[in-house]
Amino acid sequence: MDKVAFSLFGIDIAWYGICISLGVLTACLLAQYTSKLRDIDYDDLITIFLITFPFSIIGARAYYVIFEFNNYKDNLIDIFNIRQGGLAIHGGLIAAILVGYICAKKKKINFLAGMDTVVPCVILAQAMGRWGNFFNQEAHGGPVSFEFISKFPKFIQNGMLIDGTYYHPTFLYESIWNLFVCFILIYLLNKVRKNGVVFFSYIGLYSLGRFFIEGLRTDSLMIGPLRVAQLISLIGIAICIIGLIFCYKQKNNRRKNKYS
Repeated sequence: MDKVAFSLFGIDIAWYGICISLGVLTACLLAQYTSKLRDIDYDDLITIFLITFPFSIIGARAYYVIFEFNNYKDNLIDIFNIRQGGLAIHGGLIAAILVGYICAKKKKINFLAGMDTVVPCVILAQAMGRWGNFFNQEAHGGPVSFEFISKFPKFIQNGMLIDGTYYHPTFLYESIWNLFVCFILIYLLNKVRKNGVVFFSYIGLYSLGRFFIEGLRTDSLMIGPLRVAQLISLIGIAICIIGLIFCYKQKNNRRKNKYS
């Protein structure tokens, strides 16, 4: 499978980058709708996004490189080459949340209300970005039989045929799960009045799906015998439970316009 979509002025444009870019664009379009459900200024969201997005890319790359440093220590310049993949979503999320918290304080926007607004958009972007892994033929699971893979569309079969062996299309499993979670979060955003419920639900639901899907993958970042993503997912599920308890112990905290 060709990882390059086309060349522009002699520069190869990779499918990986296109998928991420389309995910970001779609997320920004969805934010026009979700921002209205929490009465948050869309322009403020875009401003915060423009600040946090570069940091999220740096965080995603740094997180990946830390666990795979042996592959980069002899050629450090490759650390900056993300066109071939190597972005860890957990690192990107951690960086985005930290920078987003600072920006929300500057804008005088309630952090939890703001996160409720953006997480449906974030997981939609994740769903689309996973297709970049498909074009890079990475983030797949273990070997499967032709009988198993034949149940998928032909282009999935072709993409998961690597060096003569078919593999689990785990990128597809996660993409579908993320879309499902996106719909749930939008429903909650419309129905639930308490700030933070949508945000913590995102953490829990994404972590739940990622925990099981990660168990199928063959390229997991590891700490000894432990898969890092599964460990982080368990922490995410715990954060979700604690966060939801906190939210529901608060009085109805939804307000109109700006949040303080």
